[in-house]
Amino acid sequence: MVIIPAIDIKDGKCVRLAQGDFDRVTTYADNPVDMARTWVQKGAELIHIVDLDGSVAGLPRNANIILEIAKKINIPIQVGGGIRDMETIEFYLSNGVGSVILGTAALQDEEIIRDACETFPEKIILGIDALEGKVAIRGWTQRTAQDPVDLARSYENYNIKAIVYTDIKRDGMGTGVNIEATKVLAKAVSIPVIASGGVATTADIEELLAIKDCEIYGVIIGRALYTGAISLEEAIKESKKVLG
Repeated sequence: MVIIPAIDIKDGKCVRLAQGDFDRVTTYADNPVDMARTWVQKGAELIHIVDLDGSVAGLPRNANIILEIAKKINIPIQVGGGIRDMETIEFYLSNGVGSVILGTAALQDEEIIRDACETFPEKIILGIDALEGKVAIRGWTQRTAQDPVDLARSYENYNIKAIVYTDIKRDGMGTGVNIEATKVLAKAVSIPVIASGGVATTADIEELLAIKDCEIYGVIIGRALYTGAISLEEAIKESKKVLG
């Protein structure tokens, strides 16, 4: 299982939100590029980056910083936030970004997902953000009636690289991963699933690794790394140890 540090960018800074609430922001670093370098030095194999301003605006707002990160580090980055058309997808993927995450677009324009997967196979990640069991879009500001498993299944044959599944209520709260919902989704589809939201201690990593009948591809960790509740080196060591 891959341990994936998160870098959420708002107003050019590295922040974390509590439960996706833009009014509950904590700034952890003024320079996201330096933060990315730090995670690489500590052993990260992949970094998860979200343009929070872009997720609300519907188009990139911090692309210059994201491309600078892609240029300055030697590991892949996956990027989400405000990516809702082919031009933006191509822009990121042609400028050093490893893969892009499409969330809102998956509910609003299935054709974009299909075209993106055909044009950039294994470069498109489906972002499914759930609030009380239903998918939320537009930077978590709009709840829908869509079931996460049904949405994931509808893209089963699209050559999607992975699904990032986030439980919004747990995100940034350090209350533990929603193991049950993550497991249900991972068992329902053949697409690799990345868990996100609520990781508090290495015990959460152990729980994800212990899931039977399916494998969780990776786990995104945000606030717990920034507060020091989990060290990245320890998390990586834990994942390798259990797998070994």
